[in-house]
Parts: sequence; structure tokens; C-alpha cells
Amino acid sequence: MSEALNYVYDTIDEQHRDKPAATRRQLVAGAAAALGSMGMLGYAARAAEAQETTDAPNMAATIANVAATAEVLATIVNTVGFENADRLGIDATTKANLAAAAREELIHYQVLTSEAVGGKEITKRIWVPNDALSTKEGLLTTLVVGDQIFINAYLLGTTVFARTGNGVGSKGSQFARYLAEFMGAEAVHRALALQSLGRLGNDRAFMRFAQREPVSGLPSTGQPGFYEITEAVAQLEGAGFGFGKEGNKPGQFFEFDDVSRRTPD
Repeated sequence: MSEALNYVYDTIDEQHRDKPAATRRQLVAGAAAALGSMGMLGYAARAAEAQETTDAPNMAATIANVAATAEVLATIVNTVGFENADRLGIDATTKANLAAAAREELIHYQVLTSEAVGGKEITKRIWVPNDALSTKEGLLTTLVVGDQIFINAYLLGTTVFARTGNGVGSKGSQFARYLAEFMGAEAVHRALALQSLGRLGNDRAFMRFAQREPVSGLPSTGQPGFYEITEAVAQLEGAGFGFGKEGNKPGQFFEFDDVSRRTPD
């Protein structure tokens, strides 16, 4: 029986501790039957099994490194997008949002690679597909999809760091809060990009984690989220980006050290 189901059953037993043991057993059995009729027993077992096999990639250091690399990408795309805003016919408000997002992504990178956190980017050389920078719609759609990947990654990181407790320095419950703060900023970036596409930005009560993308008309529509941090890289590569190598779509390389010097303040 999975840990999750044990917790459910223990909770039922605790809530009805004033009742006879036979009655509590009947309530637990009823809950098991209800969960089984909804197909939840199999789901919980698969979730528990997945958790057992995904702990290894989800080490704090790996999450910090992947997140730092993702922020290298985000700094580049937002900075170059801002520089090309007039050519792409982007309005003044959206251009200002791109400038702010570029700086915020750079700050995220600086925090992740600080001595306190200890993250290290995998590469500073990013292949950006042409369709991410060739049109207003392409740029903003890329940001919507990319920011959702970042949201998923930071929600995963929040869980992992919270489990480590206080840890050493920021590697623990304190840094879990920092990742939650990062996630909030990425959610704002996603909402503003959607709004600039003429779509509803304020579109959800809960940020999406492992569920499938319900927003229609995106390259990621119907794509599930992830439980392993390395899947963030896989999804970005699937969108045409390359980390130190050419991606699977026509594009060009950008060097972080060069672009970040031009990032708007």
C-alpha cells in the first residue's frame, strides 16, 4: 500500500477515533472501495513508484544547475526580444515588460549561481530557434511555453528543497521559499505574455505542475508537466533550443556573457 493511501486511511481512523474499532474499519474499507471505484488506487501506486524512481535526478544541486541554465536561456530570449521589439511591432507596454523580465531572469541566475546556493550553469552558449525571435507571436508564444516550464521546475524545486529541512545556508526550507518567489515571478511573465497575445492572462487559480497544458493553440497544448528536473531540459530542447549544441530547428547561437551585458536595467 502506498504512503499516500496509508496517510488517507490513518486520517480517517484518527477523525473517527471516538467510534468503535469495528466502525473505523468499516469506514476505512468504504474509503478503499470508493478510491478503487474511481481508479485512484492504481494511480496512487503509480505515483508512489514514480517517486521512488525520480528522487535521484531531483537532487538539490541538480535542480540549482538546471535552473541556472534555464535562466541563462531566459535572459537571452527576453533581452534579444526586447532589442527586436520595434522591428517585431511590439507595443510599448509589452516592450517594457520584456525589459523587466530580462533583468529579473538575470537576477534569478545571479542568485542561483551565488555562493549561498552554489548552482552552476551547464552552458552559457544557447541555440535559439529562429521562430522564437522572428515574429511578435512567435516570441510571446515562446515565452508562454518557456515560463510554464520554469513554473513547473520551480514548483518541483520548492518541494525538493522543503524536504531537506533547514540544511546549510540557503539549501533547505529557506531556499524553498526563494524558489516559490521565483515561481511567482515566472507566473507573472507567463500571464503578461498571454495578455500581450490578446488572450486571458489571469487564467488559473493554481499554477500548473504535472497536469496537461489546457490552453489551446500552444505548441505545448496537451503536454504533461514533469516530476523530474531533467525533463525541463528535454522540453526546452523539444521546443528547438540547444544547450551548447544546435537545436532541432533552424536558429543561431547566443553567448550569455555577451547578451547579459546588454540586458536592460
